[in-house]
Amino acid sequence: MPDHAIMFEWLSFGVRWLHVVAGIAWIGSSFYFIALDLGLRKNDKLPKGVQGEEWQVHGGGFYHIQKYMVAPNHMPEHLIWFKWEAYSTWLTGFAMLAIVYYVGADLYLIDRNVLDVSQPVAILLSVASLVLGWIVYDQLCKSPLGKSDTGLMIILFVVLVAMSWGYTQIFTGRAALLHLGAFTATIMSANVFFIIIPNQKIIVADLKAGKSPDPALGKQSKQRSVHNNYLTLPVLFLMLSNHYPLAFATEYNWVIASMVFLIGVLIRHYFNTKNLKGEELLWPWFLSAVLFILIMWISTNPKIAGIAEDSVAANKAQMMIASSHFEEARNTILGRCSMCHTEEPVYEGLYQAPKDVILDNDVAIASYAREIYLQAGRSHAMPPGNVTFMTPEERQLLVNWYHDATKG
Repeated sequence: MPDHAIMFEWLSFGVRWLHVVAGIAWIGSSFYFIALDLGLRKNDKLPKGVQGEEWQVHGGGFYHIQKYMVAPNHMPEHLIWFKWEAYSTWLTGFAMLAIVYYVGADLYLIDRNVLDVSQPVAILLSVASLVLGWIVYDQLCKSPLGKSDTGLMIILFVVLVAMSWGYTQIFTGRAALLHLGAFTATIMSANVFFIIIPNQKIIVADLKAGKSPDPALGKQSKQRSVHNNYLTLPVLFLMLSNHYPLAFATEYNWVIASMVFLIGVLIRHYFNTKNLKGEELLWPWFLSAVLFILIMWISTNPKIAGIAEDSVAANKAQMMIASSHFEEARNTILGRCSMCHTEEPVYEGLYQAPKDVILDNDVAIASYAREIYLQAGRSHAMPPGNVTFMTPEERQLLVNWYHDATKG
């Protein structure tokens, strides 16, 4: 019977897999329809109410697609709805948030050097921020400010910058960037659930009742869809950022996150302009490259210490150190791992500890006990390729240490 840590690791992996699959499906359909909308062509022979058409070829077949700006005169018998991609992406993403950051709040969510709160309070702040984010965004869109697409986008960028900074004042750097991604993804999913799909259902109901659908419903849905399109690339960066300490564990991580939103908008502007006008703009790529280089420079500022960043409770570290197996485990780790995982690695070709994980002192080793157990004890992921020749007996020793320290 697998122990708790192994079962939880596989649960995390399984949900992460589902999340990636769902995200691919949602992003793929979103990008496709945006490109389709922008590539539509008009001609005098189109039926009444058709905004444009497009011929496409794929997989050896030809497709003829027509778009009705509001709705056709009658409902087709078979209508495909694109909604579950968005719903499943958010649900699996929230499950990941709960599995990693809520269950492991002391390790990944709370930084007591930033804000000393209990696990329930930290989780409540997390959930409340997602709900509040949608409410603020939705009200801005429905306010008079929402009538100006450009003005609204600028205001929304200011909100995102404020949230980028705000999250760093509450959570660990890793959790702050992840939450900013969840904050944005919640807005995107809620756009589908609360606005786009309900509006489409109203239009369908009006058609079935013989009424003329309200064009304002289609316009509102289109605005939210465009927002989703421009927010997609930054969300992907933020979701990946927790694997890269140079992104989340720097003094100006919130500035990096804010700049990523600008890069995402620039890249989407390039593709949208290309699909709409057939123009190949170079300046969005140039500016994106400049911003990314600037991000790299910003990340060289002093980083928050790894242990403080992860907010490992002192008593947990002491519990790992107090184990009767700790001395043997520490000697193994110092002999097999610390040549890479130290402030100044001595392994050829390494100039910085991988993932900024430092394993050259007792507290650091105790702080990363679970990761050491899973990656070097229960699996052979570390050392990579077993370059330091860790023996099966040494791996078993790490397993014994972890079990002894956590058996209570």
